[in-house]
Parts: sequence; structure tokens; C-alpha cells
Amino acid sequence: MNQDLSIIELVLHASIVVKIVIAGLLLMSLFSWGLIFSKLGSIGRIKKRNEAFEQDFWSGKSLTDLYSQASNQAETGPLERLFSSGMREFMKLRDRRLDTATQLDGARRAMKASLQRELDAIEGNLGFLASVGSVSPYVGLFGTVWGIMNAFVGLSNMAQVTLATVAPGIAEALVATAIGLFSAIPAVVAYNRFARDIDRIAIGLESFSDEFSNILQRNAATPQGAAGAAR
Repeated sequence: MNQDLSIIELVLHASIVVKIVIAGLLLMSLFSWGLIFSKLGSIGRIKKRNEAFEQDFWSGKSLTDLYSQASNQAETGPLERLFSSGMREFMKLRDRRLDTATQLDGARRAMKASLQRELDAIEGNLGFLASVGSVSPYVGLFGTVWGIMNAFVGLSNMAQVTLATVAPGIAEALVATAIGLFSAIPAVVAYNRFARDIDRIAIGLESFSDEFSNILQRNAATPQGAAGAAR
């Protein structure tokens, strides 16, 4: 009896619809775990690069040196790219000898656009985890309902129904719900974790953008312009 009611045996003896549901849920779970590990690595790298650049930024280096360093690096973090976009626009408008207000406004707009691009890239594929977390239980429930329906249709032809005859069919159907929850729970937990991390990253980028705008505003009026290292 234990062997007959093992998970593998239940799946093998399930109806074709339930098997399709289980296969789809397992496939979604596989993609979810791949995305989870990928996001863990990418968000970890983003945090490290942002922290490294922030330490470098507040170390006292001149803005032009930081900009040159960021421009020559093959791989940069979101914070560094945000800085580069604002600095590049500021220097371009300064070279055109436009007024200070126009230079600062251009730098702010460039950083705002860069901020949105960075957040869009960081949040990429995050909606898939939300979809898996919300849809998987219902898909599993559909498989369960279908399996129970088939089980009772088969039992209707029997003269005598006992627990031993009912149990296998019900157990086969319930496997779909179990696998649906197995797919959904990690996706929901990971989505909430990543959403909190991305919110913190977004707050850090927005705070840096405001601080850098203030630094540009202070340095714009000095003789050395944006090349000053004053923080």
C-alpha cells in the first residue's frame, strides 16, 4: 500500500490532464528557482558595486576623476552609471556655456531617466515570480478538482466503495495541489525578498541623485566648476 501511494506512483497513475498540470507546475517551479538564483547573484553584485562606488565618491576624489574612472571601466554598477549620466550631461551643457540653472536641470533630467532605466533592468523578470506565486495554487487546484471528478466517475461503476478504493484516486488528485503549493511558496517568498531589496536600492539611488544634484549646484559657482571635490 505504501508503495502504491508513493508520490511517483500517484503521478504515474494520474489522468492525462492531471499529469499535464503537474508537468506545467514543475516546469514553472524550475524556471522560478533559476530566476531566484539569478536574482540573488545580480542583486548581490549591485549592492557591492553601489557600496564600493559610494565609498569612492565620498573619499574626496574630484568629480572629473570619478567620471573618467567610470567611463573607462568595462563593468559598472547602477549608482556609478547614474553618476556618469548626470555628470556627462552637466559637462556637455557647461561646454556649451549655458547658464547654471540649465546645466543643473539637464543633469537632474539625465539622472532621472537613468534611474528609471536602472530600476527597470533590476526589476526585470520579477513579475514572473509574482505570477507563479499567485497562479500556481489555482492551477494545482484545477488539477485536483479534475482528478477527484475522474475518481468519482470511476467509483460510480463499482457496486461497493470502501476507503481502500477511494484513497488512491483522491490522493492522485491532491498531488496537483501539493505541487502547486510547492511551486508557489518559494516564488512568493523570493518575490517579497527581492521587492524589499529593490526598494532599498531605489531609495539609495534617489538619495544619491539628490545629493549629487546639490553638490553640482554648490560646485557650479566655484572657479573649478564641477571638477571640485567638495562634498
